Amino acid sequence: MGSKGLAEGSRSGSAGSLAALFTIVIWGTTFISTKVLLLDFRPVEILFYRFVMGFLALYLVCPRRLKGVSRRQEVTFALAGLCGICLYYLLENIALTLTMASNVGVIISVAPFFTAILPYALRPGTDQGFREKLGAGFFAGFIVAMAGIAMISFNGARLSLNPAGDMLAVLAALVWACYSLLTRKISSFGYPVILTTRRTFFYGILFMVPALYFFGFEPGIARFADRTALFNILYLGLGASALCFVTWNVAVKELGAVKTSIYIYMVPVITVVTSAAVLHERVTPASAAGTVLTVAGLFISAYDKKVRGK
Repeated sequence: MGSKGLAEGSRSGSAGSLAALFTIVIWGTTFISTKVLLLDFRPVEILFYRFVMGFLALYLVCPRRLKGVSRRQEVTFALAGLCGICLYYLLENIALTLTMASNVGVIISVAPFFTAILPYALRPGTDQGFREKLGAGFFAGFIVAMAGIAMISFNGARLSLNPAGDMLAVLAALVWACYSLLTRKISSFGYPVILTTRRTFFYGILFMVPALYFFGFEPGIARFADRTALFNILYLGLGASALCFVTWNVAVKELGAVKTSIYIYMVPVITVVTSAAVLHERVTPASAAGTVLTVAGLFISAYDKKVRGK
């Protein structure tokens, strides 16, 4: 590779890293908006409204249609919507009702590991483009980061296992890994990211509709007359959904599914910092040490030379 190619690769990697970091910073703060909205909304209502709003926002930004999509590509979009928009959030929300939030936080953070190993667990005929080279640094960083995330999540609390909820959290992490790999596949189609994200949202919302009945969905649009509720759903719909899913997909396109997923380690760190800055919660020695370990694990994994996204 010539110097021009190296320079372009470096710029591409930097843009991908910034996109991933930006996304994680926003996603790491969404718990505040969700916490406020849960006073008046059910989890499934928040989920439905934020993605409908995200879909509409993406349509307004780029109203043109996605043309020339093959049947196989359409199936990929549908699976991505089912995994990343519908199943992941439903499984996570149900898990939170059955087990401790700290358990869910730690288990969900295993998603990068699943993203890395899942392609190798698939049958030999699977598209080799899903597979990314992994070095010792990736696994070492995973162990260090998980130790830090555990310190942040449990923070001196007693470990309590709840098999049903914990298993749902494992499934949520696995589903997100599937979404990451499908997003990598979609990025190879060559379509504009905004249009592919919008198509994924469409299928996610479509698959979500049957769940609305089972989880007691109530329209209750009048609740948005409250400015606090309106601001928070706008933050989730326009920021955390429309904008961040686009930037996340850009990151996957530039860095690859595995290297992008590594940034998920930062979510608990952002949560700790936001809690201290906005909610004035005390930062304990355990959470401070966990933050350091998590960031260290991220750097060890992200800068493993064998983890290639391209």
